[in-house]
Amino acid sequence: MSTTTATSAISLTSSFVSHGFNEGPKSIQVNPLRFKQTRVRRAGAAIVAKFDLKPPPYAFDALEPHMSKTTFEFHWGKHHRAYVDNLNKQLVGTELDALSLEDVVRTTYNKGDFLPSFNNAAQAWNHQFFWESMKPGGGGKPSGELLAQIEKDFGSFETFVTEFKSAAATQFGSGWAWLAYKTDKLDVDNAVNPNPSEDDKKLVIVKTPNAVNPLVWGYYPLLTIDVWEHAYYLDFQNRRPDYISIFMENLVSWDSVSARYETAKALTA
Repeated sequence: MSTTTATSAISLTSSFVSHGFNEGPKSIQVNPLRFKQTRVRRAGAAIVAKFDLKPPPYAFDALEPHMSKTTFEFHWGKHHRAYVDNLNKQLVGTELDALSLEDVVRTTYNKGDFLPSFNNAAQAWNHQFFWESMKPGGGGKPSGELLAQIEKDFGSFETFVTEFKSAAATQFGSGWAWLAYKTDKLDVDNAVNPNPSEDDKKLVIVKTPNAVNPLVWGYYPLLTIDVWEHAYYLDFQNRRPDYISIFMENLVSWDSVSARYETAKALTA
């Protein structure tokens, strides 16, 4: 990335201390009818942007040979950028303009009857979370309390890996697979808890279509893999299972996942 590009790109607004979420679900009252038409405020000829594209946390070639520089540049520079740019066009001048990115996602989910800016907001959030779920020299196995919780909730780390890979591989069409931290004490106005349980404070694996993410259910995402074809097709063609295996074995940043887990526990204590 050029110095000019890196300097001009400012981080996406996020209140989860760089790990992806804030203090939890909020009750936000927004009238969906207000968003049938996007209102755009302009300064001269330029759209006034609320969210800017954050540079990746490592160089574009840092994940090679597991993720090519070409894939990364295309995925971040074309797809992620388009979501952020389109979101800004949709948000400016609406009631959503004052919200954090996470709260835009939660509010516009609207019980699955998405408001116009949901897909771009969620995809902007999802992609930043995805970049921060990986690191050069990643993979391996977590340790400490995260590993203990995984073994408690899934029986073993190996079982967790098998179930996570299966969720990612069997997500039909475009979407995501997630490891998330949940409680059974959920009160989310605009969504329905898809996994009600008597168990409190538990790790779960979920797969979501298109832009949907676990924030909309009041969960705390810890790890994700993007299984839209543009995430892997240049490197793996139609071999999604190979891409998923490489991700788990060589790319996952368990440091980031552990930090997110510690934050989630603190917020739900």
